[in-house]
Amino acid sequence: MDQHETEPAGQAGEDQLRTAPARFFAYPSADGVALLGREWGDPAAPLPVVLLSGLTRNSRDYEALAQALVADGAHPTRVVAFDYRGRGGSGHAPYTTYTPIQEAQDILAGLAVLGISRAVLFGTSRGGLVMFVLAILRPQLFAGAIFNDIGPFVDVAGIVRIGGYVGAPLPASWPEAVADLKASQGFMFPALSDAEWERFARQIHGDAGGKPCLSYDPALGESFKAIDPGKPLPDMWPGFDALAHVPAMVVRGALSDVLSAKTMADMAAHHPGLVIHEVADQGHAPLLWDAPAQQAIIAFIRSVS
Repeated sequence: MDQHETEPAGQAGEDQLRTAPARFFAYPSADGVALLGREWGDPAAPLPVVLLSGLTRNSRDYEALAQALVADGAHPTRVVAFDYRGRGGSGHAPYTTYTPIQEAQDILAGLAVLGISRAVLFGTSRGGLVMFVLAILRPQLFAGAIFNDIGPFVDVAGIVRIGGYVGAPLPASWPEAVADLKASQGFMFPALSDAEWERFARQIHGDAGGKPCLSYDPALGESFKAIDPGKPLPDMWPGFDALAHVPAMVVRGALSDVLSAKTMADMAAHHPGLVIHEVADQGHAPLLWDAPAQQAIIAFIRSVS
C-alpha cells in the first residue's frame, strides 16, 4: 500500500467487519505499472467472486460485502478485488490509460497471476463498464455477472455530476470532509446516520497523517473534459448482450441518476432471466452495507455456484 492507503483508526462500524483480514497481492501491468489487489476467504474455493470498483474508488469499498461473502463457513468463498491503475494502492500512470479497455486488460493480467480463469464478476459503476469490455474480450471468464447501479446505457446527467467533483481538492480535516460529502451527496443517501456519513467518508478517502486525501490520481478528471452534457454517451449493449447466456443480476439504487429504471427494464428485456434488487433511499451507487442487499447478492452467487 502507498502512504495514502493506511487504514484509519476508529472507523464507524468497521471494527466488527474485520473478522477475516484481507490479504494483499501485487503484480505489474503489461506497461509496467505496479498494481495492487486484495483477497479474502479461501483461496482454494472453486468459484471466485471478483469485485470491480467505481471510477475513483478502490478495493477498500468492498470490505463489508467481502466479509459477508466469506462469513459462511459452510460455503467457502474466495473473494478478490482490484485497485485500478491510479487508484488506491496501485501506481499512477498517464491519464490517457485510465480507460475501461486498459483497466480490463490489467484485470486479466491480475487474474492470470492469481490463476483465476472463471469467476462471478461484480462491478460497481465503472466496474460494470470494465465488465462489458471483459465480456467482449473473454466471455468464458463469466460464470455469473452482477452489475451495481450500472447498465449498458448511462445517463449523462449522472456522469456530468460525478465529473464535477473528480480531482477536486479535499478539506483539511475529517469533520469538514464528512460535512462536504453529506452536502454534495445527501440527496442520494437521505437515510444515512451521522456515523454512517463518517464511515462513508473514510471509506472513499485516504488518510495521510490524520488528514483526508484523495485515494486516486487527480488527473483522472482529465477524462471528463471531453464529455458534452448535451449528447448521450455511447451505449455498451454489445458487452451486455455477450452475457445473454450467463446468469446475471442488477442492483439499483432507487434514487440513482446513472442507472435509470428504463435502462434496467431494457436490460431485463434483453436478458429475461435477469435478477433485480433495488435499494431504497440510496442513489449512485448503493453502498452494500445493508443486510438485504448482501443477502440478495449472496443468494444469487450461491445459485450460480
